[in-house]
Amino acid sequence: MISKVSRFMTAFVSKYLPDPLIFAVLLTFIAFLCAWGFTDSTPVELVNMWGNGFWNLLGFGMQMALIVVTGNALATSPQIKVFLGRTASVAKTPAQGVMLVTFMGALACIINWGFGLVVGAMFAKEVARRIKGTDYALLIACAYIGFMTWGGGFSGSMPLLAATPNNPVAHLMISDTNPQGIIPVTSTLFSGYNLFITVSLVLVLPLITLMMIPKKEDIKTIDPDLLAPDPTFSKKLDKNATLAEKMEESRFIAYAIGLLGYTYLGMSFYKNGFNLTINNVNLIFLITGIVLHGSPMAYMRAIINATKSTAGILIQFPFYAGVQLIMEHSGLGGLITEFFINIANKETFPLLTFFSSAFINFAVPSGGGHWVIQGPFVIPAAQALGADLGKSTMAIAYGEQWMNMAQPFWALPALGIAGLGVRDIMGYCMTALIFTAPIFIIGLYFF
Repeated sequence: MISKVSRFMTAFVSKYLPDPLIFAVLLTFIAFLCAWGFTDSTPVELVNMWGNGFWNLLGFGMQMALIVVTGNALATSPQIKVFLGRTASVAKTPAQGVMLVTFMGALACIINWGFGLVVGAMFAKEVARRIKGTDYALLIACAYIGFMTWGGGFSGSMPLLAATPNNPVAHLMISDTNPQGIIPVTSTLFSGYNLFITVSLVLVLPLITLMMIPKKEDIKTIDPDLLAPDPTFSKKLDKNATLAEKMEESRFIAYAIGLLGYTYLGMSFYKNGFNLTINNVNLIFLITGIVLHGSPMAYMRAIINATKSTAGILIQFPFYAGVQLIMEHSGLGGLITEFFINIANKETFPLLTFFSSAFINFAVPSGGGHWVIQGPFVIPAAQALGADLGKSTMAIAYGEQWMNMAQPFWALPALGIAGLGVRDIMGYCMTALIFTAPIFIIGLYFF
């Protein structure tokens, strides 16, 4: 059954899903028209909201561009290529390759979502190089499907924000017993329902992707250049090299940069705990890449080779930033959330919050953005109904991570690394969306 659904979804997506840029533009117009029709905002006000928000994700867009290029450059270092190759060699058949990539991607995203997105795609590419007859698009889809675990992992935006004092909705939860207005991670990340959902995804996702493997005659051929071995970026100097050239290829300078970066990270982790923020992940990727490539210019050549993967991120993130501000400032996101919570009771509230979050994710594919838009409505409603605040918070996170399988926003880093288009993988991802729904429903309703 999963195989049939996968074939149907792949054919459907290939025919009807536009390029992610067109998808983002269409969402812009849909959000604009819906906000105009269902809120008090005028067209002039909506245009201003969109324009004022257009560049709001510049910092985040730079973070994502960096994680793609630094992660890609790190993967092309000799040591990491050997490590990925040895790990990938565990799989001997296409079926084993698909399951291994999904499993490793899911585990990596539990550790850190940015780390998992990049490493999963790089690992999938290495498996594709080693196992002949494997569907390359399915392997990259498997890496992205593993992203479905991130919201309940150690870098989940929603539970971490909810546990942080002075977060955007903390004032709604302040009481004598909760003076900081927080929801501790014991009620979210380390709860029984989250352990059930996250562990179930890690175990079930490889089985779902295994059943998606197409028949031999249906496996699409790809450009062999996509799987060509990565070039070598080190450079040997001759005896007549100038001082400038020696500095550019200096191992001493590379190791000195590494020492500086690792010292800072050690001090930061000692002071703040082992907090793998996206900035810390980028710094780890960057300095480790310089050290492993062995010279500043070898690393620079690797970075130049990797930058072509960032085009989609640079052009599409501003459109989503504009849509997010329309959803937030017009009140459209709140209206959608209210629609779902108004038909809920204490038992069904987390489940309906989950579906409202999934719906909003098409326009706002950001965990932090969901908390800003939905938190002010979800938390008071949960309090009024007597629903569990931790589970209600995680319901927002689960809806976002689940619907990412139909929203190509977060696939851009993986697609950039893989050299594929969104239509190549989204059919598989949407199949995973369908067959993982029972996991979230059971976890939110019965636990």
